[in-house]
Order: sequence, then C-alpha cells, then structure tokens
Amino acid sequence: MSVVEWLTLAGLCWLGAASPGPSLAVVVDQTVKGGRAQGVYTAIAHGAGVGSYALLAALGLALALQNMPVLFDGLRWLDALFLLYLAYKSITAPTDFNRGESDVSVKEGVVTGFLTAFLNPKLAIFFLAVYTQFIDVDSVLAQKLGMAAVSAGVDALWYVAVAMMVSHPAVITRLEHSAGVINKVFGVLLVVVAARVVLG
Repeated sequence: MSVVEWLTLAGLCWLGAASPGPSLAVVVDQTVKGGRAQGVYTAIAHGAGVGSYALLAALGLALALQNMPVLFDGLRWLDALFLLYLAYKSITAPTDFNRGESDVSVKEGVVTGFLTAFLNPKLAIFFLAVYTQFIDVDSVLAQKLGMAAVSAGVDALWYVAVAMMVSHPAVITRLEHSAGVINKVFGVLLVVVAARVVLG
C-alpha cells in the first residue's frame, strides 16, 4: 500500500470513529464520572475492541459473520442489552459530581469501552466494506495486521482526544452543575441507540 492509501484508510477510520453514537456517549460518560484517566482508559479499550473487528475483517473472518445471520443477530441483541444496562446505570447514578472521586473504577472503564465496540457487529461489516478497497489476493499478513493496527489506533486516539477535551477544567466545571441532567440525557440517548440497534 502507498502512503496515500494508508492516509486514506486512516481518514475513513476517523470518519467512522467521529460519527456520533453510543461510543461517544460512553467515553464522555466515563470521563465525566471518573475523570481524565478513566476516559483515557475507556478510549484505549474501545480502540482495542475496534481493533479486534478490524483484524477479523482484514483476515476475512468478518465475511463469515456477515453470512451467519444467527451470530450477527445474537451479537446485535447483546449489544442492545449492554447499552440498556449502561442506560440504567446512568439514569440511576447519583446526581452529585465529585471530579473523578466516584466509585467508578479503571476496570469498569476498560470493560465498558471494550464491550461497547466488541458487541457491535456492524463494525465488522464497516471494516469489511472499507478493507475491500485495500486488500487483494496478494496482500501479505503484515499489511493486514498494519491495517488493523491503524484502525484501532485512530479510534483510540480520537476518543482519547474526546476524553481530554471533556476533562478540561473549564468543561468539567460546567458539567459539574448539571451532573443529574447529564446522566439522565446519556441514559435516554443510550436507550434510543439500543432501540435503533434492535430495529436496524
């Protein structure tokens, strides 16, 4: 692959990561509840989840997922249930805001970030569609691994940037005064996304 092709791949991955959805809501929510480090851990774990699907797509296994409706639908329903669980936790969260001093743990951020990506089988289809532009029969394993690494890295870097922005003192100060409303808005947003996952 040429430099231009690698940059094109990175750009497509960034467009996919930057589109609004449950991932953005989860990273922001974890950052608000647990502080900058919590958001960064969540972002990196989300990138790892994205990378797992990217690797599957690069190795051709995503095609099998696309051709197995039962497996695809099972993951889709698990994704919806996980989003509903996160919505419940957000809606019922305490309304006070302690600048990262809550009981949110690094483990929770890592698990939440990874599962938000990994339980979304549409990522496999996205990467399958994107990678068909770059992979042919002569593509070596190193290229496929590199593509998966770029996809995971771009995603992680984007959400790390989001966590850094959200955790900026000026932003956090504003969020502090609306913690209860923010939790409920995140919860409702995740319910809506879960419904779209099931119906879409």
